[in-house]
Amino acid sequence: MPQNADPGSSERPGLDILVLAGPTAVGKTAQAIALAQKLGGELIGADSVQVYRGFDIGASKPTAAELGGVTHHLIDVREPTDRLDAAGYAALADAAIAEVARRGKLPIVVGGTGLWLRALLRGLVAVPPVDQALRARLEAQWDAAGSGAMHARLQAVDPLSAARIHPNDKLRVVRALEVYEQTGQPLGAARHEHALGQPRYRSLIYVLDLPQREHRERVQQRVHAMLEAGFAREVAGLLERYGSGLRPLGSVGYKQLVAHLCDGIPLPDTEAAIVRATLIYARRQRTWWSTDPSVHCQVRPEALEGAERQAEIEAFFRTSSLR
Repeated sequence: MPQNADPGSSERPGLDILVLAGPTAVGKTAQAIALAQKLGGELIGADSVQVYRGFDIGASKPTAAELGGVTHHLIDVREPTDRLDAAGYAALADAAIAEVARRGKLPIVVGGTGLWLRALLRGLVAVPPVDQALRARLEAQWDAAGSGAMHARLQAVDPLSAARIHPNDKLRVVRALEVYEQTGQPLGAARHEHALGQPRYRSLIYVLDLPQREHRERVQQRVHAMLEAGFAREVAGLLERYGSGLRPLGSVGYKQLVAHLCDGIPLPDTEAAIVRATLIYARRQRTWWSTDPSVHCQVRPEALEGAERQAEIEAFFRTSSLR
């Protein structure tokens, strides 16, 4: 079975973190800010778009007024032309957590990018580098046979990965098949075994979520508010400065507005497309966290304000070696 990749997987004594994860648009950041204000904590971002400068409205970056004096690390730390992968993120987060801990503050990690959080909490599973010839062959087979056939092939050799990957997700289906052909071992099983291993931090992890109908309404409201706040102007400025090939412009919301601005897709259709893409992304985030054994519990965001959860969090903080 593949071994853990850097960052290492050994627990870091004295470095304790509270983690708020979950689908997009459920209110993670607001809860994290409230907890930071109450407990004397600082936020460590875990969002693969918020790290880029200029990606503000569409990434739902909290404003200075919303932060209310709370320090938020790992926002605006990279230019949009830079590439930041999960291992690079974990290294940045490690440094930020250590800095917060040195000041006797509680690091509160908040975000929804599952792979980045896994890299931080568990380290990464080592897999072979991309084999360009093998990938080209698998992609040609995808184009010829279709998504259903390729996902069925993955189901036959790597059912754990197949259960987590949407049948239309070409990149991840192909990558899982590629790793299987390279190693003869299913990537899903390697990740499952890895998830049961030694954590890198002592942590208390909550996954925040809402019932699907309520979440859908919140996503619709948020997308409309983003557009009212100038989301399209933000994307137009990014296109003018960097062009349409910029990698972060392929993220949810930005991709649909690029189509609106470059291809003339009407704005009402674009708004509906952003809502659909956001809900699809949220389903993938739920799938990601549904089988993670390190999650303490899944709760509504406001449940963190209740007596039971407050007692859990305060007990975690009191027993932390930071105090």
